Amino acid sequence: MLAIATLSVGFLAAACQEQSTQPQGAQTGSPSGESPAPTGGTNGLKIGSLLPATGDLASVGQPMLASVPILVETVNNCGGVNGAPISLVPNTDDQTDPTAGADGMTKLAEVDRVAGVVGSFASSVSSAAAPIALRNKVMLISPGSTSPVFTERAKKGDFQGYWARTAPSDTYQAQALAKLAIEKGFKRAATVVINNDYGVGFEKEFTQTFKQLGGTVTNEAKPTRYDPKATTFETEVQAAFSGKPEAVAAVAYAETGALLLKTAYEQGLSKGVQILLTDGSKSDQFAEQVGKTSDGKFILAGALGTVPGADGKALDALTKLWQAKYGKPPAAYAAQSWDAAALLALSAQAAQANTGEAIHTKLREVANAPGVEVSDVCEALKLLKDGKDINYQGASGSVDIDQNGDVIGVYDVWRVESDGKLKTVDKVKPQ
Repeated sequence: MLAIATLSVGFLAAACQEQSTQPQGAQTGSPSGESPAPTGGTNGLKIGSLLPATGDLASVGQPMLASVPILVETVNNCGGVNGAPISLVPNTDDQTDPTAGADGMTKLAEVDRVAGVVGSFASSVSSAAAPIALRNKVMLISPGSTSPVFTERAKKGDFQGYWARTAPSDTYQAQALAKLAIEKGFKRAATVVINNDYGVGFEKEFTQTFKQLGGTVTNEAKPTRYDPKATTFETEVQAAFSGKPEAVAAVAYAETGALLLKTAYEQGLSKGVQILLTDGSKSDQFAEQVGKTSDGKFILAGALGTVPGADGKALDALTKLWQAKYGKPPAAYAAQSWDAAALLALSAQAAQANTGEAIHTKLREVANAPGVEVSDVCEALKLLKDGKDINYQGASGSVDIDQNGDVIGVYDVWRVESDGKLKTVDKVKPQ
């Protein structure tokens, strides 16, 4: 979950390590190591973000953190929202932990009094934060919580329109990964997943789709799920790799997923088995975390994965901004984060009010047809100020949001190269 690295992996790793040393709950920095300051006045639209700077998703989440400040800076440079600059609360670190995320959401809603929040990334954290957002009438837009559970809950009326996401549901990513496995010629696959909303939802959809496409899931009768707080994985890898699968879909976060796959290699279970990965473990440090073989080769070399891609009309503009500011193009999920913040700003302008209640009534109106298709956020704001209807075309895609807060996207296929670097090699659409 866009990345065309022009700086060294070592530089990025160093930047991430520097950011992760900040106190819990502290403002987190940009990819260049800067800490974006809050912007705007107190009378305008006030927003915040709830994203992981520490914890199991830190390596994936940290590159996303700069998107919201860049969007705010862009909007404020062209006049702000409803005649005033946006005020941005520094990122609240959710620590990839539901309890910390709930505390962070409470702070943003009840202390900082924000109207909208970009977050969270982990589905389990967003699940904990969403009821708090609803209770306080704060619009919560996630750039990366992909569990199908949110669709089910939205259908039941749990969110009342105060939840949406700019990354597609894992219903679609799981279908895409299953389709990829079949296209690569694998007929027997197993799953091993983190035991939370993200992992279990993905597992169920992958299994269903893989079977529909003619495949067999070897551990379907007894799925392998691991504790998010686990530190050893001998039992789990034995369960997942038994049954002679040709491929194993590991739906994991980077920190625990690295330990799991390293254990599988050390036990001699992964030899000759294709490893299939997902967005939760896609980080430039992942192959290094898993480690190398005795002859110095990366254990993960040749592994394939999927991640929500970006093919939106605003992507080129975002890439230029990011390149100019940080010296490299945006990382995975940066486009989804940009779009989430843009929708908050555009919805407030459409409503001519800077409250969460106003934003949630206009979200689908600015995101969907009918209206003038527009990808430039400043042009979109101008059209809204002139009383025109818009259909925002984002950086991640068209960001058409349905009644459940969902979007449908395209997926990049990534591969771990022999040098441990990640390379986007293809695209795949859901079945």
